[in-house]
Amino acid sequence: MTASLLEVIALDVRDAVAAEEGGADRLEIVSDMASGGLTPSADVVAAISSACSLPQMVMLRCNAGFTATPEELDRLREDAQELTKAGAGGFVFGFLAEDGAVDMEATEALIHAVAPLPWTFHRAVDHAADVRAAWRAVRLLPNLATVLTSGSPNGVGDGLPVLRERTDAGDGEIIMAGGGLKKEHVPVLRERGVRAFHVGSAVRDSWNDPVDRARVRAWRHLLDRT
Repeated sequence: MTASLLEVIALDVRDAVAAEEGGADRLEIVSDMASGGLTPSADVVAAISSACSLPQMVMLRCNAGFTATPEELDRLREDAQELTKAGAGGFVFGFLAEDGAVDMEATEALIHAVAPLPWTFHRAVDHAADVRAAWRAVRLLPNLATVLTSGSPNGVGDGLPVLRERTDAGDGEIIMAGGGLKKEHVPVLRERGVRAFHVGSAVRDSWNDPVDRARVRAWRHLLDRT
């Protein structure tokens, strides 16, 4: 059976080291989880690169929503250059237009800015006005590594029917399940062909507390035996 990828949200070096010691495969580096995760500083990415060998997927996002103004896109392009020099191994982004459709112009602008690095389309897809149309728009974009999705704005528990539909449509290989992910969801998703899993609050007491390596290890063991 194909091994599962475990990605852990890290806010700083301490989180990153604990995630690596716990058996994570990859990090998502963000700041300001009160806003759902925004772009971190290049200094944080550089410090993590010095202390930890795991690949860093770095968030490119200016605000708590899923839209981006032209000015914000210019800033994110500049951020991407600095973050790449600091050690980013890929990026996490994705935008919706005011009508709830995928903002292809903004998304493609950042794909071009970060190329040839891989990228993840984040949970904006779960908030699209037409989820099926959003998946059709995203799934064939260049250098796409994964789509971070719970299938629902309310989390994986509510989104399982959509995730099943997406695996039936052949998207299992690019799905990274996250957002309210619980351990009981893993066997169901694995059976459907999902092989990438993303955890944040599940491996810490709160966003004010560091990643707990023992909790990461428990997720690693679960994925390895499921």
